[in-house]
Formats: sequence, C-alpha cells, structure tokens
Amino acid sequence: MIYKIVHRTTYKYKYPVSMGSHVATLRPRSLPRHSLEQSELHIVPGPAIMTERFDYFGNHQYFFTIEEPHDELIVESRSRVIMAETSPVPHQPSPPWEEVVRSIPEDLSPDVIEAYQFRFESPRIRLRPEFARYAQQSFTPRRPFVEGLLDLMTRIHRDFRFDSKVTTVRTTIEEVFRKKRGVCQDFAHIQIACLRSINLPARYVSGYLRTYPRPGQPRMVGADASHAWVSAFCPGIGWIDVDPTNDVVPSTGHVTIAWGRDFSDVSPLHGLILGGGAHTLKVGVDLEAIES
Repeated sequence: MIYKIVHRTTYKYKYPVSMGSHVATLRPRSLPRHSLEQSELHIVPGPAIMTERFDYFGNHQYFFTIEEPHDELIVESRSRVIMAETSPVPHQPSPPWEEVVRSIPEDLSPDVIEAYQFRFESPRIRLRPEFARYAQQSFTPRRPFVEGLLDLMTRIHRDFRFDSKVTTVRTTIEEVFRKKRGVCQDFAHIQIACLRSINLPARYVSGYLRTYPRPGQPRMVGADASHAWVSAFCPGIGWIDVDPTNDVVPSTGHVTIAWGRDFSDVSPLHGLILGGGAHTLKVGVDLEAIES
C-alpha cells in the first residue's frame, strides 16, 4: 500500500507578523514498517532562508525564516510512504520484565545504550510513585515484558476517556492522571511515565493515523489525524510500538514522523514571531491510499 499524505497547517494572525523563524518536524521516517518515497514542504509566504538537518534522535527538521510582513502562514507537507505488510506483535517470547530492568544498565551494546537514555525524566514527564503503582498492576512478578506492555496499553484505554476539551499542550501528566481524561498526547505521556517509573525505557512517537468513514458515509478529505503513541524497548526484540488511545499495536494505519523523550522533542511546528497578537490555528491531515 502507498499513502499520499498531505498535512496542512494554517496560522491566521490578528495583526501582521513582521518576521518569523520556525522549525518543522513533518517528514515521515523510513522504518521496517514503512519507507519514505518522497517528501516536500510548501510554505506561504515563501521563506527568505530555509535549511534542513537531522536532530539528535535522527528526526528530519526544516528550519525557515520569513522576513516579509504577513497575517497568515500556511505550511503544507506532502509525502508518499510505502507501507509494508509486517506483523505488529513480536513472534518470539519476551523475558520477564524484571530481567529487562536488570539487564539494560549492564548491556553495552549500541541498541541498548541508545534505549537507556529513555528511562529517565524529561521536560514533560516526571517519575512518580503513583505511576509506578499503576504500572505494576500490569507488570506483575515474572510476567513477560510484552504481556505487561500490552496489558498496560489496554488498561489506559479502558480507564482514561478521550476528551479534547479538558487538556492543552501545557497540561501536566499529573493532572491528566487525576482527571482520567485527555487526548492521544496525554495518554502517550501517561504510559511512558508508567514505564519509566518502573525503570523500563520508553519513547514518545509522533505520526499520522488513518481514519475510516462510517459505513455508507463518504471519505472526508483532511479528516485524518496527527497522532501520538508509545514505543518501549526490550533487549533481543527491539522497540515495540503500542497505541493506548486506540488499544492497538500500530501497523498499516500508523505512519511515524518522529520520536523523542516526549512531545517537546517532536512538535510538528514551532517557532518565534515578532508581532501577530492573537492567532487562530487550523490543521488538516489527509492520508489517501493511492495504490495497494
């Protein structure tokens, strides 16, 4: 299957912006589950300066500066991604989760050293005893790592309610944990906090989720979604993705853009502007299957 992906972000400012510098993390990664065939970025008004680079985690980023006055900014990313038919859940048995905790600090192999950094606190994720207690209901003594990971995903999906009106990007995970409500970003942060609180490495993944119309309804262009989920590491198996918002293991409906410690590392678009005042934001994402 091939996806054509269009991600369009529009800012409308109350007053003109005299200059703006921005960072866009919008280019999908190439992975065993999918490969990037083509990607381009269109910006209106056109930037005076634009450069590209890879960040510390290997995510592709665009840096651009607009030097002319403008009251609207449009950033549109267009990509083609080839999806592979892969099994989302590892076939091989996983070790007890306690063995994973013990082995990671002692293993000096490159993959494990890379994963080790995702065991600690990050700007938006704090380690708390209450997160550890919640995690340990899934990670019972000697339970295989993958079983515990999937059970924790399912429990978060069951115990937390999706509600786009109760949180913002500034809401702490402690508040989300108390209210048991939030959005995909919040649920990913919660599962990561639970895993790290029992010394298991986990990272935040940003990407796209293909949605499907209700039976008998036409497909709506732009109705797909930016999404967030979790990737946890097990030695001998590698990184395993789980989506607590939907209680699924990501497969052909998920496209990865970037990963990091938490949302602050992978924000799709951020920057600094001079002027503008208040603004409105509109985001539309369209994943179209153009070949299978």
